[in-house]
Amino acid sequence: MPHDFMPGLAGVPAARSTISDVNGETGVLEYRGIRIEELTAKSTFLETAYLLLFNCLPTRLELEKFTGDVALHRRIKFKIVDMIKSLPEQGHPMDALQAAVAALGMFYPGRTVQDPENNYWSAVRLIAKLPTIVAAFARIRRGDEYVAPRDDFEFSENFLYMLSERRPDPIVCQIFDACLILHAEHTMNASTFCGLITASTLADPYTVVASAIGALKGPLHGGANEEVLAMLREIGTIQGVRSYLEAKLKAKQPLMGFGHRVYKVKDPRAVILQQLAQKLFTHCGKSPLYALAEETERVALELLSQKRVYPNVDFYSGIVYDAMGIPTDTFTSIFAMARAAGWLAHWLEQMKENKLYRPDQIYEGEHNRSYLPLDQRQ
Repeated sequence: MPHDFMPGLAGVPAARSTISDVNGETGVLEYRGIRIEELTAKSTFLETAYLLLFNCLPTRLELEKFTGDVALHRRIKFKIVDMIKSLPEQGHPMDALQAAVAALGMFYPGRTVQDPENNYWSAVRLIAKLPTIVAAFARIRRGDEYVAPRDDFEFSENFLYMLSERRPDPIVCQIFDACLILHAEHTMNASTFCGLITASTLADPYTVVASAIGALKGPLHGGANEEVLAMLREIGTIQGVRSYLEAKLKAKQPLMGFGHRVYKVKDPRAVILQQLAQKLFTHCGKSPLYALAEETERVALELLSQKRVYPNVDFYSGIVYDAMGIPTDTFTSIFAMARAAGWLAHWLEQMKENKLYRPDQIYEGEHNRSYLPLDQRQ
């Protein structure tokens, strides 16, 4: 039977969904029909997570219950902490996060994936515990003690507190929370698809999220924000931007933080992140990296004007996190903390009418070869 081969499954629909939508020509991103600009201006990460999971904005009572349930489940078992302590200090935080999330499934019932009550608590635990795991590894690997979560702190406030053991600035918490909303969901991307493939086998949600984390780690997906900071530091000065970019383009090497498979205009999340960066630096003082990033964007758009290549979400997110004092290699783990809401929303949606993913292939090998005994092989 003939097939059309689409490398990377580009443009091939893999699911029907009501969770999010992107118009790449006009730069519009919506979660459950609400534009991302409105959510970052008016909502919180946990309210947005509820919207993604359950397809409605919560009432006051529903939001209070959901927020309380998440706060109640922020703590992690001491054996998980012990496992984190045993991991190599030089290991990547995404590897630590993937290992710890996979291990969570051994402590909590999650295998009955057709049970709505069980699925609710699995989603709550994962959203609640991922920040605790990320913060725990960030501290433990540098020789500091794990900081237990505070039930009386808001979601983003609690995470930043667990990183530093200091109550963070409210403006910084507000900006960080908006960053989490921007990273929470983005249609059928590589990590979401990876999670859905795993979910289609009726694996538990901890395994689903662990597999999605593995896909997010790659520099062509979530890891790009780390690469952007490395690129800016390699450029070094505003005067060096043009020669650096021209050399990269001449060598046909990618510019990290630029381009997207969907957007043909500037990523709306990059637009909002740039605004958040300006707000942060107005409040906390300027970052030389931000001025360097602006010049890099200006020159890159000039050099790539015919190719419709623009900054994506990764270009400014790393600069914001760096200004907050977050280690560069922890950026992608924060991406995963936020994207867990989207992954779980797709998992819950798929469980309603699940079908095992079993794609086909185009075989291009030989047929009817004979087995050659070992002593006759050249």
